[in-house]
Formats: sequence, structure tokens, C-alpha cells
Amino acid sequence: MPKRSTYRRRLGLSCALAGLLVLSACTPAVIPAGETLSIPVDSRVITQLGGNPTMAPELTFLGGVELSSSEPLFGAFSSIRFLDDQRFLGVFDTGYWIEGQIRRDAEGRLAGIEAVKLAPLLDASGRESPSKFHVDAESLAVDGDRAFVGFEQRHRVVSYSPLSDLGKAVPSEPLAFPFDLDVLRSNGGLESLVIAEKDGPLGGALVAISEKSFDGDGNIYAAILGGPLAGEFRVRPRDDFDITDATFLPNGDLLLLERRFTIARGVGMRLRRVDGDSIRPDALLDGEILFEANYRSQIDNMEGIDAIPEPDGSVRLIVVSDDNHSILQRTLMLEFRLSAPQS
Repeated sequence: MPKRSTYRRRLGLSCALAGLLVLSACTPAVIPAGETLSIPVDSRVITQLGGNPTMAPELTFLGGVELSSSEPLFGAFSSIRFLDDQRFLGVFDTGYWIEGQIRRDAEGRLAGIEAVKLAPLLDASGRESPSKFHVDAESLAVDGDRAFVGFEQRHRVVSYSPLSDLGKAVPSEPLAFPFDLDVLRSNGGLESLVIAEKDGPLGGALVAISEKSFDGDGNIYAAILGGPLAGEFRVRPRDDFDITDATFLPNGDLLLLERRFTIARGVGMRLRRVDGDSIRPDALLDGEILFEANYRSQIDNMEGIDAIPEPDGSVRLIVVSDDNHSILQRTLMLEFRLSAPQS
């Protein structure tokens, strides 16, 4: 894998290939270990999803934004978690944190993001890793002033703290798993980390789900870390979609974000809801499809999702895409509303 310095040079080259006039304006910033960098982020509002997506009656598209920045480090979103109804924390698979807050228009629709800062993911010594191989962050869960981050290629889950001083957050030792992490594919590792409700059957455990690492029966590796039901389980794959993130809903159900990409079909996005009571050791999980869209809709390489509960019992779902720092892809933030379950 390329060194961070080589990676930055390649970003600069990508800017030149994109036809930008001033190469120096495309040189990625160097963020000293222990510090954060404030960056500008521009937005273009998306009002229509387009295409002909399959959407459950209880799901509504609210709008979204296409995001861009003059800072080349921006992009490659892998996961996003909301700290309240505005502030968010995320990770890039290039080894960076992102924090900021969403901005809404007068009608309450997404209008952009602001107060955005980046910081490198540090090692236990407080230094930045020189290699992307060690910091390919793919999943994120937040618990108070610490965050759990899942990495692929060098598979592991660690906790970082303190989040209150993000630039100085350092990792713990890797968490123990109920299966050998060597079974995970190098580019199909732990894409989802979610924390269950403390008063639910999982007792606040951390749930980890791989993207496309399969057992002998063709099912996806997953685990419950800690709590009264610790152990491993599986998720049934469907229709060549890969799991890229997940979030718990207020009623305890698990919502999976899934992605498909093939040369023949292009990009696809899907939401699948899993009964929360079915999450237990040795279970094989499946669920109903709430949403499915293809390239004709305003989607891209969708990789992160989180749920924001509303006072009326509904949930706002915010989904973000990984642009892979490619001029052919976009960083999107899309918002849906999931109605409260009918009693």
C-alpha cells in the first residue's frame, strides 16, 4: 500500500488531471499529530431522488446535498455518527477523522455542513501512521467520550479517546473477537460497528458486521462483543449486495446499509431492516427490504448511515457516500424519514 506522502502526491495529480488551473491549491494539507484542521465545504442541494427506486410506504426521501471542498483530504467517507441532531463525527478510509455539523434551510431540509475539521487517526504513541494499510478505517461507533473504529486490511477494532480533544485521541489495544479475524477478506472486513441500547437484550454490547467475508455456507461473519449475549452470528447475503454500515432504530431493530457495484448494473443502494430480537449468538439474520435504488437515482458509493430519532417517534436517516477521491464519484449526504411503527 502507498505511503501517506505518496498518497498525497497522487491526490495532487488527480487535481491536475481534473483540469484545475492551480496545482498548488490542490496540494493536500499536512495536519500535525495532535491538531485538527478547519476546512471549507461547499454544497449543492439535491431536491429529487430521481430514478424509480423501490421504497417502503413508511420511508420518505427528504433531500440531500452533494459536498465538495478545496481541501483534497476531504472525501472517502466510510462511516458517520451523530452526537446530537446536528453535530456528527465520521471516519475516512484514508485515515482521517471528520467532525462538523449539518446546516438546514428554513424548511428544515439539508443545506450543507459547517464547522468542519479533520484530524489524522493516530497510533498509540500519538503519531500519524505513514501507511494507509494501517489506517483503512471502515466503521465507527460512539460511546460517550470514546469511539470504536473498525479497520480492514489489518483487521481490528480499537477504541479511541478522548473525543473531546479529537486531534489527540489515541487507540486502545484491539478488542477480542469470538472468531479469528484472519478469516476476513482483506478488502471486505468490519464495515459496521453499532452499539445496542443498554436496557435492551444485548445490554449495550458492540455489534460488528463484516462487509463480504463469508463462512463455508456463504454467510457473512458478524459478532456481538460484550454484554450478556456475546458471541458470533451470521448475516445472510442477498442479491450480490455488500453490507457497508448499520444503525439501530429506536425500537431495537437493526437497519443495514448495503451497496452493489457491477460493470453491467452500475451502482446500487439498499436498506434492509432486521428484527432486533433475532440478534443473538449462532443466529442467521435476514430482513425486509425498505429501499433499493440504482444509478438512475441520486446515489453513489453509499458507505455510512446513522439514525436521528424525532420527538414524534419517526427517525431521520442520514446516508453518506465514499467518493474514493475519484473525479468520477461524488460525496453525497442524503436524508430519509422512517415513520414510527404502527401500534
